Amino acid sequence: MVGGGGVSGGLLENANPLIYQRSGERPVTAGEEDEQVPDSIDAREIFDLIRSINDPEHPLTLEELNVVEQVRVQVSDPESTVAVAFTPTIPHCSMATLIGLSIKVKLLRSLPQRFKMDVHITPGTHASEHAGKCGLVVRVLARAPPKQSEASPLHRSLWARLGMGNCMSEIARDSSV
Repeated sequence: MVGGGGVSGGLLENANPLIYQRSGERPVTAGEEDEQVPDSIDAREIFDLIRSINDPEHPLTLEELNVVEQVRVQVSDPESTVAVAFTPTIPHCSMATLIGLSIKVKLLRSLPQRFKMDVHITPGTHASEHAGKCGLVVRVLARAPPKQSEASPLHRSLWARLGMGNCMSEIARDSSV
């Protein structure tokens, strides 16, 4: 590990990440502008929602770090499902859980309640031992008490980092983390 000034003032795990070019804005079609025509949700719309999420360690977005890509977003509007695979910048990223939770919260806040969401690490891109722990931690966080007064210090610090306040009930409504 090299670098400094990370999230908690400690060392950065990936002090010099590769930075990727942002994709352009999606052109709006005439059909999308027509309020009378139902607009289905597609992979690009989901990608547009999550691409600007800030990385926990760097002043960069998840898109700029190639953590999220449109090709790793799958949507079925008729079945009301969204699946997002994200790729941490390094195989032993300790922020993977926080990144996954950030994506999940953004989707929960942005999509209609009918959607079931699956946010997971892209298979083969994270240390397998830690990947299992990440899934467990995200599931525990998803079932955390909705009231901050009942939450552990870890939960409160994560909620504060995500700007979530008392919104854990948003995550709890969709238990398939």
